[in-house]
Amino acid sequence: MRPYTLLSCAVSLDGYLDDASGKRLVLSNAADLDEVDEVRAGCDAILVGANTIRRDNPRLLVRAPHRRDERVRRGLPPSPVKVTLTSTGDLDPGGRFFTTGESVAKLVYCATPALCRAREHLAGLATVIDGGEPLDLHRIVDDLGARDIRRLLVEGGGQILTGFLAAGLADELRLAIAPFLVGDSRAPRFTGDAGYPWRPEHPARLASLRRIDDLAVLTYALSDRFPG
Repeated sequence: MRPYTLLSCAVSLDGYLDDASGKRLVLSNAADLDEVDEVRAGCDAILVGANTIRRDNPRLLVRAPHRRDERVRRGLPPSPVKVTLTSTGDLDPGGRFFTTGESVAKLVYCATPALCRAREHLAGLATVIDGGEPLDLHRIVDDLGARDIRRLLVEGGGQILTGFLAAGLADELRLAIAPFLVGDSRAPRFTGDAGYPWRPEHPARLASLRRIDDLAVLTYALSDRFPG
């Protein structure tokens, strides 16, 4: 069975994930980040695209010690499995995705043509898995389910979020909206052009709307697997 899949990201009022400056744009705040950390702690795996790893160099770990300790008490590693997707295998072995969280498994789904090179490049750092040619999200989530990943958190970037939404593989969307605009078409957007299941005649259901300081946090139910 494929994992329950939760998409989570923060965007500007005009739907951008970042600006075009080359310096990471801060869209969230401390309270929202802490809430996302709690979401992470409740998941079995966290997935981001290779571009996010190259651009942001994320650790993808549960930050709060009490949440890590609680996971360990439940017989789990302190943080969820780390997952990324790459078409080329062009990933820095010294990146924090690979070098942090010693007890946390790392999975790299790589397009078939680059598979052998990626396995040599990342030997001893991650399990490199054939993701198809081109990368097949259905194949990938099925494989994650076979690896006992029951709850998957997808944190971006835009190409990955677009892919999961367009493929109808998302069950829930958590969208934090920052109180400013980017106004630069060169910047990465939350989603790209695609044929999405949720159209004017078939809208997503807004499950909750909350305020965290000046952020608006919207939760959408995207499938009948959404609790409640």
